[in-house]
Amino acid sequence: MTKTAVTEQITHRWYTRPVLFVADVNRALRFYIDLLGFEKCWHEGDGAGGVCQVNRAGCEIILCEDATRSGKARLFVELTAEGLAEIRREIAERAVASEKSWWGMDVIKIVDPDGNELLFPAAE
Repeated sequence: MTKTAVTEQITHRWYTRPVLFVADVNRALRFYIDLLGFEKCWHEGDGAGGVCQVNRAGCEIILCEDATRSGKARLFVELTAEGLAEIRREIAERAVASEKSWWGMDVIKIVDPDGNELLFPAAE
C-alpha cells in the first residue's frame, strides 16, 4: 500500500480577524497596547458600542464594546520560538498577569480585563 500526497489548491484566501467583546473598549485598548504591545489600527465610536482593531505582527483583533457578551472568547496565538521568547520577556518586564495552563498542550494563559483568554503554546 502506498501513500498518496494530496495537495489542496488554494483558490481563495480566507482572511480572519477574531472579535473579542469587552465591557469598555478604551480599557481594553490600554491593556492590549500597553501590556501586550499591540498597535491601534482604527477606532470607531466612544462609550457604548465602540469598536476598534489592534494589530501585532500580523495578529489582528477587533475589540467590540458589548458588556452583555464580554469575557467569553478564547484566542490561540501560535508563535515562532523567537516570538515566544519575546512575549515571555515582555510578560516579565511589564508584569502581565499570566499562568501556566493546559489546552491540549502546555500554554501560557493571559486573561484580559474582561475575561477573554489568550493562549500561547509554552513549548520552545
